[in-house]
Amino acid sequence: MSQHQVIQDLFDRPIDRKIWVAPMAGVTDRPFRTLCKYFGAGHAVSEMMTADKTLRMSKKSLYRANFDGEIAPISAQIAGADPIDLAEAARYQVANGAQIVDINMGCPAKKVCSKLAGSALLQDEDLVARILDQVVAAVDVPVTLKTRLGYLNGQENILRVAKRAEQAGIAALALHGRTREDMYLNTARYELIKQVKASINIPVIANGDIDSPEKAQAVLSETGADALMIGRAAQGRPWIFREIAHFLKTGTHLAAPEIIEVKQVLLGHLAELYQFYGEYSGCRIARKHIAWYTKGLRGSNEFRQQMYQVESTVAQAQVVEQYFDRLLGQGQIMSDVQAEQVNLLEV
Repeated sequence: MSQHQVIQDLFDRPIDRKIWVAPMAGVTDRPFRTLCKYFGAGHAVSEMMTADKTLRMSKKSLYRANFDGEIAPISAQIAGADPIDLAEAARYQVANGAQIVDINMGCPAKKVCSKLAGSALLQDEDLVARILDQVVAAVDVPVTLKTRLGYLNGQENILRVAKRAEQAGIAALALHGRTREDMYLNTARYELIKQVKASINIPVIANGDIDSPEKAQAVLSETGADALMIGRAAQGRPWIFREIAHFLKTGTHLAAPEIIEVKQVLLGHLAELYQFYGEYSGCRIARKHIAWYTKGLRGSNEFRQQMYQVESTVAQAQVVEQYFDRLLGQGQIMSDVQAEQVNLLEV
């Protein structure tokens, strides 16, 4: 399949299939990407992987580069500050099975920006241009870019960066509507995403604060974006893709998942994490997912404190199952919305 066809296939779908999983370090591993796709996400980008070849064979890097059995197209995100290293990392990921390479120029984390990678790159447009040119030239698959509005508020340079990305041959641009200075505070600014969309001829994916079906529809209308990326709102709520797709198609809401379904999804997710990471890491990585799934449910604070003390996957799955069984034993086979109405959620 040609480069053009890979990208075209992603954007020639109905809009309800253009709701994607945003890459999130420590979250969008293969089990999470697979689960989100099951619930209707049209595409998923991997966690960012360092371009530092000395770290390529580290345990964390090997997990992040595991695409075994993943639904195509496989998109591998790379991060770094050196054009040559990033070009080499792109070739490595293509050899590893990636059909799309995504460049990270959006991560605001201090440990990434301190190495002048992620969104820190936006401070040096000449370096941005060299990276884009060299990575695009290095591989025969589409290269996409994930970035922000700029580094500092009042110094947003995304219009120049976007045009330069198009000139370099970037196939699509995913844009988070904040600067690095914003981190995840303030609100995403969609007007600039709209301006970027109007200024270039490659697909633009809008990202930032999309946490409901109504918000998804509003952002699509406001920006004219070709697709949307859902990030933090999918943590512990992978069915958000199903909910948004249904709303975009019908204008009506799906019922929130029943407690029994939340239990089944979570236990299934845990089983995949345990198999993927093994006993020690699986148990520890699962903790944050369990916390996200159970946030707001009645008695969940006490449950989480108990769960954090568990040191084995078997015991962890058991305490999760017991917690949900207690909810179900109280007649709580109902949606979160219904549960709130009868005081099943914490106040």
